Amino acid sequence: MADHAVEHEKHESAAESIVDKITEKFHDNDSLSSDSDDGKDIKAKAAAVKAKIYRLFGREKPVHKVLGGGKPADIFLWRDKKISAGMLGVATMIWVFFELLEYHLLTLVCHILILALAILFLWSNASAFINKSPPRIPEVIIPEDIVLGVASAFRIEFNRALAILRDIASGRDLKKFLVVIAGLWVLSALGSCYNFLTLFYIGFVLLHTVPVLYEKYEDQVDAFAEKAEAEIKKRCAVFNEKVLSKIPKGKLKDKKLA
Repeated sequence: MADHAVEHEKHESAAESIVDKITEKFHDNDSLSSDSDDGKDIKAKAAAVKAKIYRLFGREKPVHKVLGGGKPADIFLWRDKKISAGMLGVATMIWVFFELLEYHLLTLVCHILILALAILFLWSNASAFINKSPPRIPEVIIPEDIVLGVASAFRIEFNRALAILRDIASGRDLKKFLVVIAGLWVLSALGSCYNFLTLFYIGFVLLHTVPVLYEKYEDQVDAFAEKAEAEIKKRCAVFNEKVLSKIPKGKLKDKKLA
């Protein structure tokens, strides 16, 4: 009888352990499902909060992606400080040569070629007398695919600019027309004060400073831009109500070319 009681107790303990394991598995599954549900809820809430956050020009991608990604974006955002500083230094040297020292492009190119050719020519002929190997002049060949890629990209951007100008000139959007006219007037005023090289250099410097500063102080700039945009919209609404709404509008008929 005692042996039967001991065996019965063992069976009961084994059964209890199995039941405990099953209940633990159920609890684990419930916790995993609840965790996954909580994770989905957190992601949904994060997406909703992110959608409410104001970003400059309505962008949804990081600054690096907006700049196209890859090497150009790395250079503009100073991911590789040596390359970015080198390009900025070369641009500064070119501007100093042509703007401050008043060098002419053809003169500078000819002087550089004269100096390079003279050094290579003398080195090639003097190498036999000084027991040194002649200079290895690399063969420079521009790949065809690079030229075609640049030409295709330029063609696409040029056609896009022509389409935008055509849309503005069609008279459908008065606000866009006024904005473009104001922008062109500002560019003309800057062109009368600075030459093309100086404007190009200013734009190059801005490309190397504004994106990296915006990425660093992104939240502060976006908050200020949101307030500025709200104020501009109020001013535009007042201008539209008092001025633009009083301009008589005729019916535009689209003419189809045969």
